[in-house]
Amino acid sequence: MSQGPAGGQDSRPGPEPAAPAAGHDPEAADTGEADPAGHDTYDLYQRGLELLGRGSAAAAAQLLERAAVAEPQSRSVLEALARAQFDAGQYAAAAGNFRRIVEASPSDDYAQFGLGLALARTGDPGAAAEHLALAAAMQPDLRHYADALRSVRATLRARAQHQADNPQDPQRDARDA
Repeated sequence: MSQGPAGGQDSRPGPEPAAPAAGHDPEAADTGEADPAGHDTYDLYQRGLELLGRGSAAAAAQLLERAAVAEPQSRSVLEALARAQFDAGQYAAAAGNFRRIVEASPSDDYAQFGLGLALARTGDPGAAAEHLALAAAMQPDLRHYADALRSVRATLRARAQHQADNPQDPQRDARDA
C-alpha cells in the first residue's frame, strides 16, 4: 500500500514476508501446489510481489488472486493480494481480504491498518477509524498509522459539522444510509 513510508511495501520491520517451502509454515503458500492453470503457487506469489514492487498493482492483483485461490488460508498471500488490490483502487476487495486477516489474527496491526485505509476509501470513515485506532494503539511509534487515524477523524468531524450546519441537506440521508 502506498500510504506508508515504504512506498508500497509492508510497514513492518524486516524483509518482505515470504512464503517458505512446503511443510515449514502452514499459513504460507505451498511451493508444491499449482493453481487450476498449472502454475506453481509460490511462483505466482513471488511474481505478484515483484509486480507490486514495480508499481503494477492491477497485474499483481491478478496473479495474487490465482495464488489465493490455490492457498486460501495463506496470510502472506492474502496480505499481498489486499495490498495489490488497494494500490489498484479495488478498495472493497482489499477491505475484504484485510478483514479475513483481521478475523484470523486481530492483533495483526498491519492488517488493521490496511483494513482501516481501505474502509476509508470505500466511504466508511467510522469503521475505518476503529481499525486505524487499533493499529495506532498496537504500534504507537508508527507515524503513518497515527497520521491516517487523524485524517479519518478529521473527516468524521467535518461530516458532523456539515450535518450540524445543514440539517435539511438532501445529501445527508444518502450519506447516512
